[in-house]
Amino acid sequence: MNNALLLKGSLSHRPYPPRGNVRKFPKTNYPLSVEKLKVLQSDLKSVYDFWKNESILGTRKIVTVYYDRIVSKTNRICGIFKIKIDTVIGVKFSEEEKPKHIITYGLTQDEIKQAINNLEECIKLCSENSLKKIDNHILSSIKDGKISFDSSRISKTTLINCFVDSFYINKIDISQDVERNEKNTVITLYDIGVPAKELLKKVGINYRGPRSIDDNTFLLKPTDYDLLIKNAPYLVAMSVSDLRELETEDVLKDFISDRTIPKPNNEPVIGVIDTQFDDSVYFSSWVEYTNEVDPTIKIDYRDYFHGTFVSSIIVDGSALNPDLDDGCGRFRVRHFGVSAQGKFSSYTIMNIIENVVKKNQDIKVWNLSLGSPEEIKKNFISPEAYVLDKLQALYDVIFVVAGTNKIATDTSAPKKIGAPADSINSLVINSVTRNNEPASYSRTGPVLSFYKKPDVSYYGGDENQNDYIKVYGSGGVVSKGGTSFAAPWIARKLGYLIYKMGLSREAAKAMIIDSTVSWEKTSFDKNLIGYGIVPKRIEDILQTKNDEIKFVINGITQDYMTYNTKIPVPYDKDYFPFVAKATLCYFTNCSRNQGVDYSDIELELGFGSVNKKLKINKIKNKDESEDLPAVTEEQARTDLRKWDNIKVIREILAAKKGTKKGTKKGTKKGKKKTTSDYWGLQIISNERFYKGERTKTKFALVVTLKEVHGKNRYDDFKARCEMSNWFVSDINIKNRIDIYNQAEVDIKFDEK
Repeated sequence: MNNALLLKGSLSHRPYPPRGNVRKFPKTNYPLSVEKLKVLQSDLKSVYDFWKNESILGTRKIVTVYYDRIVSKTNRICGIFKIKIDTVIGVKFSEEEKPKHIITYGLTQDEIKQAINNLEECIKLCSENSLKKIDNHILSSIKDGKISFDSSRISKTTLINCFVDSFYINKIDISQDVERNEKNTVITLYDIGVPAKELLKKVGINYRGPRSIDDNTFLLKPTDYDLLIKNAPYLVAMSVSDLRELETEDVLKDFISDRTIPKPNNEPVIGVIDTQFDDSVYFSSWVEYTNEVDPTIKIDYRDYFHGTFVSSIIVDGSALNPDLDDGCGRFRVRHFGVSAQGKFSSYTIMNIIENVVKKNQDIKVWNLSLGSPEEIKKNFISPEAYVLDKLQALYDVIFVVAGTNKIATDTSAPKKIGAPADSINSLVINSVTRNNEPASYSRTGPVLSFYKKPDVSYYGGDENQNDYIKVYGSGGVVSKGGTSFAAPWIARKLGYLIYKMGLSREAAKAMIIDSTVSWEKTSFDKNLIGYGIVPKRIEDILQTKNDEIKFVINGITQDYMTYNTKIPVPYDKDYFPFVAKATLCYFTNCSRNQGVDYSDIELELGFGSVNKKLKINKIKNKDESEDLPAVTEEQARTDLRKWDNIKVIREILAAKKGTKKGTKKGTKKGKKKTTSDYWGLQIISNERFYKGERTKTKFALVVTLKEVHGKNRYDDFKARCEMSNWFVSDINIKNRIDIYNQAEVDIKFDEK
């Protein structure tokens, strides 16, 4: 077996290349009609008149634009009215079978008036030149000065942009479609520059509650929520029921066991946020327990079941389940009981979680196995998930989140995952049986139509297969099944990689995901399984077969492009005899008020051999679901994972003729080598809210090369790296454990 390698070297950076192209219509057979311009202008006039008589808002008004497709950032409005950093205040998809963008803007009355005037100039140009249709030929004539217009009223660029903007728009309106709710509701108001409490006061609500996850999100009682949607439904950007409910623990005791465990030493600590912990269990000395529930709330004996079960896996899971021994040893736990069994307030738990993480920043890995039975919303991230994403963007931590379960009486199929399993930065875990089949209670992604969730799957037990996980609770060993009991196993593996192996959280997450990606075509449902099933043993994540080379590169993006074209992959005559796969992971800032445009930063990955022009011959996914190149924004999001903060590219290993599919020796020679002896990586940074200076983003890239003829070129690769000014270190399990143990030894000095 070959150890994974950690490569350290210099990365180069390059700014965004200048582009001066004038916008055009897409290549279609239907040009823009003058009648459509008139309809859009009429829509804007109606919006202008509505806000002229409305006194609740301040200077900025709410305008919703309904597009005819999922549009890229470059094809959104930029001419009809000017876009600033804070102009877009909400983004969602329509409910149609083929979804379309619905984008909400915050504009002043003067800006709406100017938009009306801009469309008037477009209509006037068409009238003066007897044009009934506008196509790319007309746009070129305007650009070249062959069609005249009054440049004192509108610029050439604005005029062309107005035409192109109009092409992509179906209508302009004020969205007032709000869900009703008879429970306490967490609501988010559009950010229009007026304090949200002031807006609530104007509609008759005197809000006195505590601040929630941001300045525009509040917990309202049913009477206040009804008053809000009656008087100003257009203010509500998103809403979700506050009450969540945990499935009642049905405890089936196998046997009472007098188990023992050594006293803890300096083992690493994993944080657990769950129900309460029973400190009478045999491993209680390994758990530091804090009850965060309001002391006025009565704690029942059942409130200790779920949380104790989860912590038992993190502390002593391998001893309880010898067939799942992962080689990670034991972990200490800092356990925070944030809820009682049954119903709980997500609003309250959000605030508790935020405070707990802020006060315990020495903990890098957190396990959260609480979840909602309700399905996630199509057009916005849950408040709970946003809190997790925000904390992971602010602090050097990672959450492992259970993918949530269908209850036994729920026969609907499929059922979407529940909050907070829609957290983008977290590692979300679904459950499989020991036969590697999705568990009967599995719920499905994706999130916001295109973010891949769950991320991976692991063994969580299943009643239907008599395939339980052994956990320990009050009185003894218990057989259980659920994603709640799959997640802690992955928290253990992350804890091992981060604490004991010294990897960054980005690298640890990438290693977990990379370990699930095979060289063969897969047929499983990715919305149930994620990228794949994580191996049981930690060695199978940190080591590869003898014909493979796995290496990790950590970096920080400094500009539009971050790259290196000097990765010395071994070659044989005129070929690089390898197929490759690569996994990129990073943690992004997120904007919940942007709806489906949730992640602020996208890193686009390119990896492959370098040609004579120092360009990278990028490896493209050869998956069975990606036969055609992605060209539309919708395809870019769904197929190429655009805006997802995990990128996986891989090549399928060709099978040798006459052999079974998946054999390691293939007919493929590899990749033709040009004048360059190197491979390269390229990462492009895209930002939704570019402010003139790129956001620096930490990332980790895990690359695995497989020799197509089965040869071991590991030592050759290491030697070439050292000659090419890369610092190479083995991620050697024994050596790194020795280093960890020595670092954790308490040194006692003699007192004199």
